[in-house]
Amino acid sequence: MNALVLGAGYAGLSLARRLERALPDDVALTVVDDSPDHLVQHELHRLIRYPDLKESITVPLSEALSRAEVVTAHVESVDRDAQTVYLDDRTLDYDVLAVCLGAETAFYGLPGVTEYTTPLKRVRDAAEIRADFRSLDVGDRALVCGAGLSGIQVAGELAALGAAEGVGAEVRLIDREPTVAPSFPEPFAVAVQSSLENIGIVVETDARVSEATADEVRFENRDPIAYDQLVWTGGIRGPDAMDGDRPVVRADLRLDDQTFVVGDAARVVDADGEAVPASAAAAIREAKVAATNVARSVEHLREGGEFAPRLERYRFDVPGWIVSVGDDAVAQVAGGVVTGAAARAMKATVGAGHLTSVGAVRQASDLVREELGGG
Repeated sequence: MNALVLGAGYAGLSLARRLERALPDDVALTVVDDSPDHLVQHELHRLIRYPDLKESITVPLSEALSRAEVVTAHVESVDRDAQTVYLDDRTLDYDVLAVCLGAETAFYGLPGVTEYTTPLKRVRDAAEIRADFRSLDVGDRALVCGAGLSGIQVAGELAALGAAEGVGAEVRLIDREPTVAPSFPEPFAVAVQSSLENIGIVVETDARVSEATADEVRFENRDPIAYDQLVWTGGIRGPDAMDGDRPVVRADLRLDDQTFVVGDAARVVDADGEAVPASAAAAIREAKVAATNVARSVEHLREGGEFAPRLERYRFDVPGWIVSVGDDAVAQVAGGVVTGAAARAMKATVGAGHLTSVGAVRQASDLVREELGGG
């Protein structure tokens, strides 16, 4: 019998580590990812300023997993009827599947956006953003489109990098919604905008992009903005293997009897009927529920029971939110907003806690030292 996990991000790696303990020894467990390393995605923006931090936020899957077979390949498609996954170099059959491929950057079919912008999804993206920004001159402009958490953190790193190296370019952050961090509570969004403006970032909201050219971004509702560097963090879509879709799954995270979708690859509705925001914190917690449900599904298939297995249900319970803004940070915890050194320490602790949970104790220690020591 084969259990297959696609993706080794927050959801996939957390799920696979739990399944290594939960599945019987005679059930094969395979993890597929297009990288041999797990990436701590919510720290990726830090590589824009501190490229040497790469070793602290990547974990070889061979070290994080003990009995699972790791396959390094790109997932092309999933045939749920045939229970077959097509990779770029082979096919894999499964009895139970967990799709944990995360989300890709959404460009919404806007003309020129794919051609002229750099997203932030991979280590190489951070390196490109860093190199492009360092080539700018005084009076040039770096434009970051999308003021969710990723865009906020990119803009903050660019502003801090500019201050440290005397780049002199303007950093401008724009969003189509009326506020930055539009999906988050108002006190959090207000504190984030204040932190952005304190380090010289120009914030423009209610700016709906219509297209990009080689030297300006055009809008539905305002005059164009010229740029010298363009970064796009304007939204997410499903993985290519799911045809760009993020299917809706209910609180048991099941798409069909043999398929579960966990993390940002799905639009999850929790046990209270609430939509779960795409986030690392939610993905890790969903993985705990998914591990139980995958194991119960495997047991049901092995025993050939007449009745469907009882599945656990996920309830969204993330205690708060934290975002870096250059050398500052903003956290919303227990109904209150925290900034400065306390928030920055919380941010470092979150990353280190995740690394420790996947067995990367050395990387966790290095990350805390780098974060709290200023890189």
